[in-house]
Amino acid sequence: MRTAFDFSPLYRSSIGFDRVFDLLENASRATTTIDNWPPYDIARTGEDDYRITMAVAGFSQDELSMTQEQNMLLVTGEKNGEDKAEYLHRGIAGRAFERRFQLADHVKVNGASLENGLLTIDLKREIPEEMKPRRIEIGSAAATPKVAQRKIEAEKQAA
Repeated sequence: MRTAFDFSPLYRSSIGFDRVFDLLENASRATTTIDNWPPYDIARTGEDDYRITMAVAGFSQDELSMTQEQNMLLVTGEKNGEDKAEYLHRGIAGRAFERRFQLADHVKVNGASLENGLLTIDLKREIPEEMKPRRIEIGSAAATPKVAQRKIEAEKQAA
């Protein structure tokens, strides 16, 4: 049973969260037949460091592709040649795939490596300096410069 959420009350009192609400709406519309291949892990390796590990057995480096566009990481795999062997049992999937990962703001791909059939993608959240919290000193009244008050005098007119 699926429940639809109404986010309209949140739009009235929040600013800049449009993307989050869109993600929640899209997640609620996701189909029930989600492709689980290839299997992957997402791990947090530090305060701002993450690692995605995908099991891509049978794929070589030139058969894999990674693209990052804004907040989306797209990993695709496509076999170059067609295997003409007659299989009695095929347990190692060699089909093409496309896996999308939604990234938070300021998350960048640091690097990727392929070893022993595992594609490892290292990610790092790099918050710009102007967005980091900063401490603001509160000065005393004596330390604040006083603004000189100007007096405006009106000309006196003789009657």
